[in-house]
Amino acid sequence: MQGCVPIQKNKMFGLFNSKKDPAAKLQKKYEKLMKEAYELSTVDRTASDKKYAEADQVGKEIELLSKDSA
Repeated sequence: MQGCVPIQKNKMFGLFNSKKDPAAKLQKKYEKLMKEAYELSTVDRTASDKKYAEADQVGKEIELLSKDSA
Protein backbone atom coordinates (compact mmCIF):
# COMPACT_ATOMS: atom_id res chain seq x y z
CA MET A 1 0.00 0.00 0.00
CA GLN A 2 3.01 2.25 -0.34
CA GLY A 3 2.65 4.47 2.72
CA CYS A 4 -1.08 5.17 2.47
CA VAL A 5 -2.88 5.25 5.79
CA PRO A 6 -6.52 4.08 5.72
CA ILE A 7 -9.11 6.53 6.93
CA GLN A 8 -11.06 5.39 9.96
CA LYS A 9 -14.79 5.59 9.43
CA ASN A 10 -17.12 6.77 12.15
CA LYS A 11 -20.35 4.95 11.35
CA MET A 12 -22.48 6.75 13.90
CA PHE A 13 -21.90 10.18 12.39
CA GLY A 14 -21.88 8.81 8.85
CA LEU A 15 -25.57 7.93 9.17
CA PHE A 16 -26.56 11.57 9.51
CA ASN A 17 -24.13 13.01 7.03
CA SER A 18 -25.34 12.19 3.53
CA LYS A 19 -22.46 14.09 1.92
CA LYS A 20 -19.12 12.26 2.09
CA ASP A 21 -15.92 14.17 2.52
CA PRO A 22 -13.51 14.04 -0.44
CA ALA A 23 -10.95 11.96 1.46
CA ALA A 24 -13.50 9.21 2.13
CA LYS A 25 -14.49 9.11 -1.52
CA LEU A 26 -10.85 8.88 -2.56
CA GLN A 27 -10.21 6.15 0.01
CA LYS A 28 -13.06 4.08 -1.42
CA LYS A 29 -11.73 4.62 -4.94
CA TYR A 30 -8.23 3.63 -3.78
CA GLU A 31 -9.51 0.40 -2.23
CA LYS A 32 -11.46 -0.44 -5.39
CA LEU A 33 -8.45 0.15 -7.63
CA MET A 34 -6.19 -1.95 -5.42
CA LYS A 35 -8.70 -4.81 -5.49
CA GLU A 36 -8.97 -4.60 -9.28
CA ALA A 37 -5.19 -4.51 -9.63
CA TYR A 38 -4.85 -7.59 -7.45
CA GLU A 39 -7.45 -9.48 -9.46
CA LEU A 40 -5.77 -8.51 -12.75
CA SER A 41 -2.32 -9.50 -11.48
CA THR A 42 -2.89 -13.17 -12.28
CA VAL A 43 -4.40 -12.54 -15.73
CA ASP A 44 -2.90 -9.41 -17.28
CA ARG A 45 0.21 -8.00 -15.64
CA THR A 46 0.30 -4.84 -17.77
CA ALA A 47 -3.29 -3.89 -16.89
CA SER A 48 -2.55 -4.70 -13.26
CA ASP A 49 0.45 -2.36 -13.25
CA LYS A 50 -1.70 0.43 -14.72
CA LYS A 51 -4.29 -0.07 -11.97
CA TYR A 52 -1.57 0.02 -9.30
CA ALA A 53 -0.22 3.26 -10.80
CA GLU A 54 -3.70 4.77 -10.79
CA ALA A 55 -4.23 3.67 -7.19
CA ASP A 56 -0.89 5.19 -6.25
CA GLN A 57 -2.00 8.54 -7.70
CA VAL A 58 -5.21 8.40 -5.67
CA GLY A 59 -3.14 7.54 -2.58
CA LYS A 60 -1.03 10.64 -3.14
CA GLU A 61 -4.18 12.75 -3.41
CA ILE A 62 -5.38 11.32 -0.10
CA GLU A 63 -2.06 12.22 1.52
CA LEU A 64 -2.30 15.78 0.19
CA LEU A 65 -5.82 16.15 1.58
CA SER A 66 -4.75 14.82 4.97
CA LYS A 67 -1.82 17.27 5.07
CA ASP A 68 -4.08 20.18 4.13
CA SER A 69 -6.63 19.34 6.83
CA ALA A 70 -3.99 18.91 9.55
